[in-house]
Amino acid sequence: MTADLNLVPDWSADDVTAADAVQLRAVQRTFGAAVAVERMDLAVRPGEFYALLGPNGAGKTTTLRMIAGLLRPDSGTIRIFGIDTLEDPLAAKRITAWLPDEPMLYDKLSPLEYLELVAGLWGVPAALAERRAGELIEVLDLGPHRHQRCEGFSRGMKQKVALAGALIHDPMLIMLDEPLTGIDVAIARQVKDLLTARVRAGATIILTTHILEVAERLADRIGIVHRGRLTAEGTLAELKAAAGRGSSTLEDVFLTLMRSDADTELMAS
Repeated sequence: MTADLNLVPDWSADDVTAADAVQLRAVQRTFGAAVAVERMDLAVRPGEFYALLGPNGAGKTTTLRMIAGLLRPDSGTIRIFGIDTLEDPLAAKRITAWLPDEPMLYDKLSPLEYLELVAGLWGVPAALAERRAGELIEVLDLGPHRHQRCEGFSRGMKQKVALAGALIHDPMLIMLDEPLTGIDVAIARQVKDLLTARVRAGATIILTTHILEVAERLADRIGIVHRGRLTAEGTLAELKAAAGRGSSTLEDVFLTLMRSDADTELMAS
């Protein structure tokens, strides 16, 4: 099943202002003496598929959790479609979806029950929630399992249910932290098709992944984070040019830029 069903947001392009979908200015976050995110500036455009890459511990998840309002920055500002997430967190969250790397569900509920619960929490009218749940279940091939308890599902199945729950309120901004880790090829394809369809419909997506081929294929722009800083950003072609390897894969570009950043830090120390 492809993602070409009539699964489009109920908000229109007129609802998206000229502001950046996401804007970070001098955002800092520490844990004790350790700096997780260091005065980061980041701008993601409306309707963009943006991949945030970096090694483990680079600050990617911390950055997304701050944008989602789950962590408070020590300093700096974060805006989602012009909404200051610290001044009006509820308004920002109403148009945002956050999917962590580990799917979190109520295991005793079925997919349909879970989606009805989440839709109710967002205040989605019952008839609209039913329609959206049906579309999401169909496009993610969850139909045969809609009334089964989630407790017996594989990780991939749980990830699909969690993704459906994240999308039930038709968010304008979708953030996913390693959504394809540990799931099989067929499920990964369904997830990628759905995300691509959401971007075509006008949503903005920020995704972290260690599967560089996914970023290479799906992302409009790519940001590379190292030691809490955004060290490189651009289209794949721009990153290739910056790395000096015009015909390289994203993996080659990524490793080259990581080495270059490490060499710069060594020279500055």
